[in-house]
Amino acid sequence: MKNKWISLLITGLLLVGGAQSAGAQVQPATTQTQKIYYPDFLNRVGTHNLGYLAEKYNLSIAEAEVEAAKAFPNPELSFGWTDNGERRMEMGYGFEAELSWDLELGGKRKARKLLAGSQRVLATLELQNHFHELRADATVAFLEALQNKMLVAVKQDSYESMKQISKSDSIRFSLGQISKVESVQSRLETKSMKNELAEAENEWTNSLLDLKQWFAVEKSDSLFVPEGDWEKFDRLFDLQELIQTARQQRTDYLVAKQTLAVSSHEVRLARAERVVDLGLSLGVESNSFARNAVAPTPGNTAVKAGISVPLKFSNKKESGLKNAIYEQQKTELEYRNVELELEKEIAQALHTYLTKQKQIQLFEGSMLQEAKEVLDGITYSYQRGASSLLEVLNAQRTYNETREAYVEARFDYAVALVELEKAVGIWDIEF
Repeated sequence: MKNKWISLLITGLLLVGGAQSAGAQVQPATTQTQKIYYPDFLNRVGTHNLGYLAEKYNLSIAEAEVEAAKAFPNPELSFGWTDNGERRMEMGYGFEAELSWDLELGGKRKARKLLAGSQRVLATLELQNHFHELRADATVAFLEALQNKMLVAVKQDSYESMKQISKSDSIRFSLGQISKVESVQSRLETKSMKNELAEAENEWTNSLLDLKQWFAVEKSDSLFVPEGDWEKFDRLFDLQELIQTARQQRTDYLVAKQTLAVSSHEVRLARAERVVDLGLSLGVESNSFARNAVAPTPGNTAVKAGISVPLKFSNKKESGLKNAIYEQQKTELEYRNVELELEKEIAQALHTYLTKQKQIQLFEGSMLQEAKEVLDGITYSYQRGASSLLEVLNAQRTYNETREAYVEARFDYAVALVELEKAVGIWDIEF
């Protein structure tokens, strides 16, 4: 009867400890925390990330280049004054003014406008591509912080369970039911799990500190604790539809395609630059009255106009045009490479996603439940002296590893979806 009451007492301690563990709220080391959900986090990244804000200036620069490309060559106005020897020979003074302007031929201005316009489109696509990559990377960081939070919860639960076993073993040792070695071993296992919990908490805190950097939080001691639902990453995909969608929406593919258009406009401008321009000039020359006794001359005004044709001997050197053509050929090869890589990357990303999906189904279908049943059964037997502490520790370790592997598989599954949608150029992730 006495042993029966002792067993009931130990069972009660374990149940109380398990209830406390299940109800415990996992918190980082700092007391100043606030919850953050994924939509709010993504909105902060889009409006406060310093790298993205700096990237936006490239679009403003491209807009300014478009306006500059519309400009015509500036005319030149020159003035001159001539002293013909008024004091010594009384030949008077002379004044002249000339307006000159370069007439561009070969469609240079149009070529500049087309090039600047294509570069503006390219800058827009590059900004979109930068945001898509930023969004995917930030999402992975958010998921990683969420994963670390769940791993801390697993470690916390394991530590609390082991602590209750250690307490019960101390009672059983004092009553002579187990040896001192078994009591000491359970106490050592508890301390070991506490160290693992501290390490997990450190990893989690570091990931929370990293999370703040994505939206440039300054002078803030509080940490943002991510909240989200792991159950919102299930999708159905068709490979051919994904490839077709990627050709229309994947930003780095569109960037490569637009870069090809930019290079063709650069070649056109290089060809136009080889065409000689005409210099047009219109001037007025005025001479005052010459009072020279030998050859007196009345004042006169002359109007002159002229055309100048530059002799572009440099056209014999085609380095500028050749460079533009080589750049175009290089861009064509890079575009074809991106086109070939597209299908492979999407197929690989889809295969990875489907593999992770099967792993999740395996965990949720049997592995978690079976590991829990084994641990409960061996713990129950240990309380009644039918199992050894080593068996309990092995079952506890297996259960912990299974739960941690499930959390990591959930993280990998979510990241696989992020990578797949990033590779296709779509985005419907919410959790």
